[in-house]
Amino acid sequence: MRNHVHAFARMICDRTGTDLPAWISAIRADDLPHLHAFADGLERDQDAVTAGLTLPWSSGPVEGHVNRIKMLKRQMYGRAALPLLRKRVLLA
Repeated sequence: MRNHVHAFARMICDRTGTDLPAWISAIRADDLPHLHAFADGLERDQDAVTAGLTLPWSSGPVEGHVNRIKMLKRQMYGRAALPLLRKRVLLA
């Protein structure tokens, strides 16, 4: 299991998403049910996973802003309406 996890980590670090089908085949050859479930999830949207492991672009900054806005909204839950939330988002 350690070798498979290490190989997957190498794929992430080296951006070698084209190796994903071979990695999944190696997982299928071994009797590791937890990794089989993980591989099933990767195969469901293999094109997107391969792109994520290959391309240099990331939606991380956008996700960070969305997370910040959701946190502000949770902090204000039930206390105020949209105008105050809008003001806090724009001033934060």
